[in-house]
Amino acid sequence: MTDAGAITVLIALLAGAIRVSTPFLFVSLGECLTEKSGRVNLGLEGTLVLGAMVAFAISYHSGNPWLGVAAAAGAGFLMGALHGAICRLPRVNDIAIGIAMMSFGTGLALFLGKPYIQPSAPRLPSLPLGDWLGMPALAQMLDVSPLFLVGLALAFLLDWVFRNTRAGLIVRVTGDDAAAARALGIGVDRVRLFATALGGASAGVGGAFLSLYYPGSWNEGLSSGQGLMAVALVIFARWQPRRCLLASLFFGAASALGPALQSVGITAGYYFLNAAPYVLTLLIMAGSGSARRAAQYAPGELSINR
Repeated sequence: MTDAGAITVLIALLAGAIRVSTPFLFVSLGECLTEKSGRVNLGLEGTLVLGAMVAFAISYHSGNPWLGVAAAAGAGFLMGALHGAICRLPRVNDIAIGIAMMSFGTGLALFLGKPYIQPSAPRLPSLPLGDWLGMPALAQMLDVSPLFLVGLALAFLLDWVFRNTRAGLIVRVTGDDAAAARALGIGVDRVRLFATALGGASAGVGGAFLSLYYPGSWNEGLSSGQGLMAVALVIFARWQPRRCLLASLFFGAASALGPALQSVGITAGYYFLNAAPYVLTLLIMAGSGSARRAAQYAPGELSINR
């Protein structure tokens, strides 16, 4: 490979990492908030798919993609609130409810989204951050979605809230020791309901990115399991929002490796490289399988500590 080819691959890898990591980032931040409150929401895969469909439909009918993003956040909020409300019932397992919500969200999206498979909708704009390169082909690779910058800010904001605010302390206490939280007068169920709803809203925005930016269309296989992979990513990030950002970029780079090499004519092992994110997920789950190791970082109320 020539020097120019290596530079092209590096730029394509960077651009792909930013582009592909965005839905991972929003879903993982939403799950991080949910799990910090002591609840697991495996239903974010369904929320991601439903958010993508709602965003596309609203953008198509209104002509404004940002209204689609807002609608996707609202749909995710409702899905998270429904999950949280059901989990407040006695003898209800949040893992089982999450799986049911994943099927419900995906099925609802596929049922309501059938009319939107063929049409095109207004897409989110790009920020041309690569104009300084002076090469249009490479500059186009570095076009960045504003949603990535929103996710970047959200990661640092969430980290700051957890570390420095009363609201963050309430969420952490609720997730670490529910009995202590109740002794302090904290409404544990209310905190978890609100955290799960906000986590769902974040996942919904991740779905809006998929249908309104990249790949920028609505179809039944849009998410490719990214919502479930993001749950593993939270474990990998040790329940820290800023590490969720780094882990999302890592997953995004793994997903972009195959297309980046293909851009300079290297096609050997292309399908294997496309499977890299799924292989990483399995390795992360295997590497995090030790309950003792994970318990050092996990909120105390999660089932991993019980």
